[in-house]
Amino acid sequence: MAPGSFAEYTVVPAAVGTPVPALKPEYLALLVSGTTAYLSLKELGGLAEGKTVLVTAAAGGTGQFAVQLSKMAKCHVIGTCSSDEKASFLKSIGCDRPINYKTEDVGSVLRQEHPEGVDVVYESVGGAMFDLALDALATKGRLLVIGFISGYQSPSGLSPVKAGALPAKLLRKSARVQGFFLNHYLSQLRAAMDHLLEMCARGELLCKVDLGDGAPGGRFTGLESVFRAVDYMYMRENTGKIVVELPHSVNSKL
Repeated sequence: MAPGSFAEYTVVPAAVGTPVPALKPEYLALLVSGTTAYLSLKELGGLAEGKTVLVTAAAGGTGQFAVQLSKMAKCHVIGTCSSDEKASFLKSIGCDRPINYKTEDVGSVLRQEHPEGVDVVYESVGGAMFDLALDALATKGRLLVIGFISGYQSPSGLSPVKAGALPAKLLRKSARVQGFFLNHYLSQLRAAMDHLLEMCARGELLCKVDLGDGAPGGRFTGLESVFRAVDYMYMRENTGKIVVELPHSVNSKL
């Protein structure tokens, strides 16, 4: 969460260190992805029993937590993904309706199965998916933007959306679109992390990590494999949070 993250070693103030019960890669998934899902849904989502939640990139690093936390709130959860294997994973963590966007048209599914719209969207893809999610909002619906991976590789770093119609669409439904950036909620990070760790310890929350075993070139091991891990993410091949393993040295516990 600081400049210089792609390094074998880094120095941070003790005050921002996060204690974890053990050296497990699963806990890495909680630090940014888990807390983003937890805090954005808690502070902005307005989740309540019976509401419908759409999670885009639902089998990814943060989507997996949005699915599980929404189910814990007794919501009906829809999740988009890119393969049947990911759809099976989503079902295993409680997603009521996985949508494989490579075999089904997301917009058509939402219109047919949820003609009244969805109450909350947890959106991390951007571009065309943002437009679909916006159109799918119910009256007084909320669209939370926590990322836009479809635009990360563009020269400007922006993901194009049809913003010209945005005011009219929001007005017509009394809907809202709001961004969430974890750095603006750092005062709540420690408490959120502690809560998520407790949920993991009780077996209530699954932290899925992808170490790259199925990636071209195999498992992501060593700093030199970071570029493969990033490409793997952009190809949308990962299930869960991508983790690169760095070899331990004799001083790694210092």
